[in-house]
Amino acid sequence: MDDKNAFIDIIKGNEGLIFKITTLYTNTADDRDDLYQEIVYQLWKSFSSFKEASKISTWMYRVALNTAIFHLKKSKRNVATIPMDLEILKLAEVRDSVEEEKIQKLYAHIQQLNLLEKGIVLLYLEGKNHEEIASVVGLSTSNVGTKLSRIREKLKTQIIKTKHTWN
Repeated sequence: MDDKNAFIDIIKGNEGLIFKITTLYTNTADDRDDLYQEIVYQLWKSFSSFKEASKISTWMYRVALNTAIFHLKKSKRNVATIPMDLEILKLAEVRDSVEEEKIQKLYAHIQQLNLLEKGIVLLYLEGKNHEEIASVVGLSTSNVGTKLSRIREKLKTQIIKTKHTWN
């Protein structure tokens, strides 16, 4: 019973983490709900093997991202064209409409990244350091730094290209 209550507390305390991943890796409310349930199920299955060698959030990100990627590969969805879901912006807690617009544009560009890049950016935006990101996605710390630099350049290029087509 203690494991069950501890698990429920952990899920309740980290719902935002799961919600962000499900929103980033799905394009409909039904798919998001299905993925949410699958992530919680996978977390429960592996809960007894969690040894607290890492932070609980690192473990949860690892399980959630792997589940999301597996779920997408299994269903063979084309994730490159996932529309930006405005619900993810509710997490930003930004009241300034100019800032909200900037965040919305950034997330629209993030949607165009591949699965691994999305996961790395999500973790980076969550304030995770290179070591934590490496632990979650299974890369070396230096590889995470390299990938983040490349992702920044890719996003910068996309944003500049978009600005030029608007003008």
